[in-house]
Amino acid sequence: MAMLQSSVSPPSSFSYGFTYDVFLSFRGIDTRYGFTGNLYSDLCKKGIHTFFDDRELQGGDEITSSLFKVIEESRIFIPVLSINYASSSFCLDELVHIIHCFKENRRLVLPIFYDVEPSHVRHHKGSYGKALDDHIERFQNNKHSMDRLQKWKMALTQTANFSGHQINPRNGYECEFIEKIVKYISNKINHVPLHVADYPVGVESRVLKVNSLMDVGSNGEAQMIGIYGNRGMGKTTLARAVYNFIADQFDGLCFLHDVKILSKLVELEVKLGDVNEGIPVLKQRLHRKKVLLILDDVHKLKQLRVLAGGLDWFGPGSKVIITTRNKQLLASHGIERAYEIDKLNENEALELMRWNAFKYNMVDSNFDRVLRCAVTFSFGIPLVLEVVGSNLFGKNIEEWKSALNQEERIPIKNIIEILKISFDTLDDVLDDALDDALDYFDDDDEDERIPIKNITEILKISFDALDDALDDGLDALDDALDDGLDALEDKCLIM
Repeated sequence: MAMLQSSVSPPSSFSYGFTYDVFLSFRGIDTRYGFTGNLYSDLCKKGIHTFFDDRELQGGDEITSSLFKVIEESRIFIPVLSINYASSSFCLDELVHIIHCFKENRRLVLPIFYDVEPSHVRHHKGSYGKALDDHIERFQNNKHSMDRLQKWKMALTQTANFSGHQINPRNGYECEFIEKIVKYISNKINHVPLHVADYPVGVESRVLKVNSLMDVGSNGEAQMIGIYGNRGMGKTTLARAVYNFIADQFDGLCFLHDVKILSKLVELEVKLGDVNEGIPVLKQRLHRKKVLLILDDVHKLKQLRVLAGGLDWFGPGSKVIITTRNKQLLASHGIERAYEIDKLNENEALELMRWNAFKYNMVDSNFDRVLRCAVTFSFGIPLVLEVVGSNLFGKNIEEWKSALNQEERIPIKNIIEILKISFDTLDDVLDDALDDALDYFDDDDEDERIPIKNITEILKISFDALDDALDDGLDALDDALDDGLDALEDKCLIM
């Protein structure tokens, strides 16, 4: 098989390729030889790779491009906000870039309020207010400098809003505070990212779209977010990438691949018997924690009611992400923020096809025509691209043409399984209809029963949905195959 010899690696977003585990931002004259120095030492003893700038820096020094790079390559930031921190423009520039990395890449920021009140940092009072006033006087209304000052103020306010540690060296042993911090950081570092995909083409842009629906840095109300779309579109892949992207922000993590496994949520040592017994246990264990819970491939409303019945089940700042093929299921559970996963665009589809068919992104230009033909056949669906590309791996250009020309060479059964998306809802519709009917007969309280007329209407709507799903499935399959065959004929690959 002809190809350009290239060492280009597959997309590696969300690979956690950090240079440093922790970046310490601090005012040297306050804590270098005390708290921060001891914290650095204990982090290193635990094998946590930590950046600690051991140079004596003057307050007017400007941050360098090399230090910008170090910040960007660090996983967790610990700004030690001491009395004289805000008097250093260097420290404040560092903090601005740290907040930038938080906003862009959802890095964890763990502020230490060392002998200062968080409210002084947040509202620019006390030593922080005085330091900022001194900067204003020094800048003398220079526009560029005043813009810089405004960024400092915003960064200080944002940092003070994060959950952190307030330390008063007169009210406790520093070594005890340091031990707690190191243990917390160690737990974060030991978190192993989920495998996203061998070739995560197009994943990063979609993660950012999902991320835009959330306020991850907030400790406000819990949120539920939906990701919906047809089979093969990469919902699970996207959910894993989102999980890796924001995991460090949470106290508890759970990616539930099998929604039937209730005990994993709270690490119960005993098996939950009745669902009604399990729900209060889940609420009790979770409602004080800031958790990230991902429920993958949910297809019944009852599953949501059991695993994530309401926002009050979870602590402030928690995020619950649900992937499903059923948009209406999300709406029925009151989930307003949802992302419909879209198919890959032409360039993304070509790249994914190249990785699967050649294991390289750069290939011989002689393959351009058949590549585009294969991509057209795959309709921009990631799973189809993987199936078709893997089937063509190791073949030369003549074998490609032959495979695309002969229907039996393409794994048509796999393609049809992927395209029969509408049929997958039939069992769920029937199950839900029967469940609703059984609820009528199971309820001992006649006053609470659903009127039989309503049950009849539910069943009628459900069976009407069967006809619609069947028609939609046949139409979608017919149209997709017609489009694919027309495209192949246009490229003179079939007669």
